[in-house]
Amino acid sequence: MNNTCIRVFADTSQISRCKEELVKNEFSELTGFLNLTGNVVRLKILYLLKQENELCPCDLSDILGMTVPAISQHLKKLKEGGMVTNRKSGQTIFYSIEGPYRSALNILFDLLPENKIQPSL
Repeated sequence: MNNTCIRVFADTSQISRCKEELVKNEFSELTGFLNLTGNVVRLKILYLLKQENELCPCDLSDILGMTVPAISQHLKKLKEGGMVTNRKSGQTIFYSIEGPYRSALNILFDLLPENKIQPSL
């Protein structure tokens, strides 16, 4: 396999256009989103929050079989990343997905095998 690139003609307008696109688009927010969703526990938490609208750390702990402090650490990262919000009811804190991320997560969760449309036989 040859890993060299021999270019006869460089499309300078294409190169300039691509460079301009990279400059005008902000990738750090998207990178943060991908980093947060790249952890299987956080992705499961987000999935559950999407399905149930809101859950408390105790519910998530029972569902995922993890300690409340471990769940709380993941929720803290998601909150710091702006992906979840919380509300307090008495002594219970309920977490839910922050509005702007809901549609992006819908796209991700549509990729799960059980959500894919199976071809008819």
